[in-house]
Amino acid sequence: MRLGEAIRVAWEALRANKLRSGLTMLGVVIGVASVVLLVAIGSGARDEVTSGVESLGSNILFVAPGNLSFGSAPSVSRLGLEDVRRIGDAIGDPRRVAATVASGEIARVGSRRATVNVNGTNETIPLVFDRTLSRGAFFTAADVETRRRVAVLGADPADSLFPDRDPVGKSITVGGVRFRVIGVMSRVGTAFGVARDAELFVPVTAAQRLFGISRVDGIAVKAPSTEEIDEEQAIIREVVTRAHPDQEYQVLTQQDILGVVGRILGILTLVLASIAGISLVVGGVGVMNIMLVSVSERTREIGLRKAVGARTRDVLRQFLLEAVALTVSGGVVGILLGIGGALLVGRFSPVPAAITGWSVALAFGVSVAVGVFFGVWPARKAARMQPIMALRYE
Repeated sequence: MRLGEAIRVAWEALRANKLRSGLTMLGVVIGVASVVLLVAIGSGARDEVTSGVESLGSNILFVAPGNLSFGSAPSVSRLGLEDVRRIGDAIGDPRRVAATVASGEIARVGSRRATVNVNGTNETIPLVFDRTLSRGAFFTAADVETRRRVAVLGADPADSLFPDRDPVGKSITVGGVRFRVIGVMSRVGTAFGVARDAELFVPVTAAQRLFGISRVDGIAVKAPSTEEIDEEQAIIREVVTRAHPDQEYQVLTQQDILGVVGRILGILTLVLASIAGISLVVGGVGVMNIMLVSVSERTREIGLRKAVGARTRDVLRQFLLEAVALTVSGGVVGILLGIGGALLVGRFSPVPAAITGWSVALAFGVSVAVGVFFGVWPARKAARMQPIMALRYE
């Protein structure tokens, strides 16, 4: 029997039992759709993290306590403003060093409230992270030195606390302390899933007094160029290690962060896709079961075909093609559902989703492999039947 004829007969056999074929494909449909959707979510998360890190500015080095690796325990920072000064002196330009201490707080203006991420920092933030202001000005080194209670609003709290008004010159209350607004940052979007437009910047010294601490959470340094990143990384590591020999610190580039986060997201995506793949195995078992039933129902047909000259490989190919047709059909439907689900998730939920060509190709290849793997046994059982015994089967 020619291949084209075998494919036609396989489709006719499946169409003769549409309900049974549809229910058999359901496990494959669910498995393939789940794999495509979960891989899309994982890829979307990786893309968002990448864009978030890159949006922080180019050539940035981050100083953080502990060991940034999967499964490592968080460490409490012992960094302080003295470390900021040491690093600035070591690299020869204090304007390229920014410190931060952060906490989520409620900002109030009269009866209006807004949840903000209070960032206590120094005057160098606009230069280090390439941030601009839409109104007013950023605070100065003198404001940091004198612990002046001034604030620069992000775009979101500026809109929610001062609708249709210019917030510059007005007062807000954060943690029971009044701050005077001197500027509003330009809108920049999100990074790492965090709304950067919901930030509120105050001098780091004023933030330390507000939070009752003396440390800084981290230090960021902007290298002059990509060629000088390694050199400055070594200088900063030496300065921090000399100042804090009893605690481990990391001096991370953007690529270091992307590598660690990418590995974590890759592992999570693989785990989720593997769990979704279990339904593919279940669907494959269903395909094998139905094909065994089909072989039993069509025993006399098999005997008749072999009696009129059908070879063993013709029968093997016939039933194998039927199994593959089941899983391929389910795979195509599952891919379409997975793509549709990913588009809906990306459009109507905060969860990012990015459809990748390799995941679609992988899902389709797996559906074909499931058909071949779980269709071989029923097909071999049918091909090995003796014509006389098959014709006498009741």
